[in-house]
Amino acid sequence: MVDLRVQIGGGLELKNPVTTASGTFGFGQEFTDFIDLDELGGIFVKGLTLKLRQGNDYPRMAETASGMLNAVGLQNKGIDYFIETTYPDIKKYKTEIFPNINGSVVEDYIAVAEKVNEIEGINALELNISCPNVKEGGMAFGVSCPSAIAVTEAVRKAYDGVIIVKLSPNVTDITEIAKGVEGAGADAVSLVNTFLGMAIDYKTRKPVLSTITGGLSGPAIKPIALRMVWQVYNAVKIPVVGMGGIMNAEDAIEFMLAGSSAIQIGTANFIDPQISIKILKGIEDYCKDNNVSAVRDLIGALEV
Repeated sequence: MVDLRVQIGGGLELKNPVTTASGTFGFGQEFTDFIDLDELGGIFVKGLTLKLRQGNDYPRMAETASGMLNAVGLQNKGIDYFIETTYPDIKKYKTEIFPNINGSVVEDYIAVAEKVNEIEGINALELNISCPNVKEGGMAFGVSCPSAIAVTEAVRKAYDGVIIVKLSPNVTDITEIAKGVEGAGADAVSLVNTFLGMAIDYKTRKPVLSTITGGLSGPAIKPIALRMVWQVYNAVKIPVVGMGGIMNAEDAIEFMLAGSSAIQIGTANFIDPQISIKILKGIEDYCKDNNVSAVRDLIGALEV
């Protein structure tokens, strides 16, 4: 048998390295007709905010060559609804549940983190710093090193569990941000979030998305995401959770070789709702075929 367990920071152990990316898997319940959620290493749930958010106007999703654009805008019913209604239904699953927290100002993040801190059975959260910082004119927290450090430090003081900071790729040097949040108290980093892109309808001469621009994900971004994971893995001492265009087991293994302790599956969930379990089996088969007794031996094993 292959030992599939991995550590992702702060002493938190996952039964296997396969998790699902926030915003692509709902809260897990939506996929119970297709897979056994107990088999997953973890679920990063849909983004949560302090108050209810309606999200952006339609259209807010668009298919692109080898990927998709989204501008959903963090539509959710708020952290209190999650605690009172959603979490009681999903806490029964034998997998780690990771709330993905968001805010427009640092105080929002603190308030949500404090609420998550009180949830029994939640061991970690994912801190999404790709949100627009309204106090800084709408610039995302994650594209400024001082801003990324400030929000991470604030959440670190408010939250006792494992903090995984989700990094934006829309920066000049992602290693600078990674090192900054590491020093601010992050237990791990997850990357990459979506790349800023846009689509135009040439017939109407108008943007396809209501927001004009949106986040690009899918296989089109994989080579860049893979490069960034490798760079960050070599720049920090905390674990890396990799994502960005993982469509099959081979992709997942490449991310682990580049330095990912665990991986998140995103856009692929829209194409095949069973893909996460297929990827998990593919990783296990690869380990068996290559005499790898523990999957953690793949982490950072790229030969350069």
